[in-house]
Amino acid sequence: MTDALELTRELIRFNTINPPGNEKNCAEHLGAILEASGFTLTYHDFGENRVNLVARKGGNDERLPLCFTGHVDTVPLGSVPWSWDPFAAEVADGMVYGRGSSDMKSGVAAFVVAVQHLADRLDHTAGVVLVITAGEETGCDGAYDLARTPDALGAAGAIVVAEPTSNRPLVGHKGALWLSAETTGKTAHGSMPEQGDNAVYKAARAISKLEDFDFNVARHETLGAPTLNVGTVQGGININSVPDKTRIGIDIRTIPSQDHAQIRDQLASYVGDQVAIDTVIDVEGVWTDPSDDWIAEVNEIMSPVADSPIGVESATYFTDASALTPAMGQPPTVILGPGEPTMAHQTDEYCRCDRIEQAVDAYVEITRRWCGL
Repeated sequence: MTDALELTRELIRFNTINPPGNEKNCAEHLGAILEASGFTLTYHDFGENRVNLVARKGGNDERLPLCFTGHVDTVPLGSVPWSWDPFAAEVADGMVYGRGSSDMKSGVAAFVVAVQHLADRLDHTAGVVLVITAGEETGCDGAYDLARTPDALGAAGAIVVAEPTSNRPLVGHKGALWLSAETTGKTAHGSMPEQGDNAVYKAARAISKLEDFDFNVARHETLGAPTLNVGTVQGGININSVPDKTRIGIDIRTIPSQDHAQIRDQLASYVGDQVAIDTVIDVEGVWTDPSDDWIAEVNEIMSPVADSPIGVESATYFTDASALTPAMGQPPTVILGPGEPTMAHQTDEYCRCDRIEQAVDAYVEITRRWCGL
């Protein structure tokens, strides 16, 4: 039987920084472990050295399978030097350090080990399907590729997304709509600005308007209000020329009552016809009714290890559930993983070793109950 901490360390040692990703070797390593436990595997390529893995065991006509999902790509290391080798997976003081330790190779390792524990009992039950993706960090690219691939996924009865939550069950997250707004003008010598048409000035006027943009929707009781942030501004080629192009990066986080296409049209109208808007990332939010019976069961399972009472909680980040939940029939979806959410994308990222073992036990119990074992 594979040890979850050791598997986490093995996964960290694969450099899967995205871009470029290079997730294939990591996915195949996990596939070999699952195949040895009797799982049926399918690999789905969606680029050079980029692979999604879907693994199945069990299944019957009485209940849809339980799905566990996680991604194996990570974000870059950043410019600040690490105190630990980000790919050595060193363990110290009850923590395992490395890029992807919390986000989210520990979660993937935990559910792979959990289903291993039950593998010889899953036949003729509802069964499980594991969806291990590439490309999540750049907008759920791998998950959306699976969702577009006929017969790649099938339906699920419930989904566990093993993103970092410190083992607290979360019932949803906001959507993300990232837009690129471009203004254009005419270049000229900086000493004769009247001969040009300054694209930066147009962008500045648009940004000023965006600061006051009102979505005009009621707050969600848990997710709160939608937000808009101007994150980047790029314009001009040198100080002594009139800039003829400027790009603005806009990050919008949405709540379930909103339609992304409608938001984009509304924003385009609001900033005016001197601004051209293109979509960079369009990732829908996820929300499961907190009163769902299965959610209540998951809460019950997790209560003994929770640092404080479990309420109705949501994630601040988006997940592959944006693609997988609708593609798999809109089943109840919980975000639940051993990683520390505050360590995601951080220098000297770590995961608590005890959280990994807690997650294995929880995933075993969730699977056991779902499959009637």
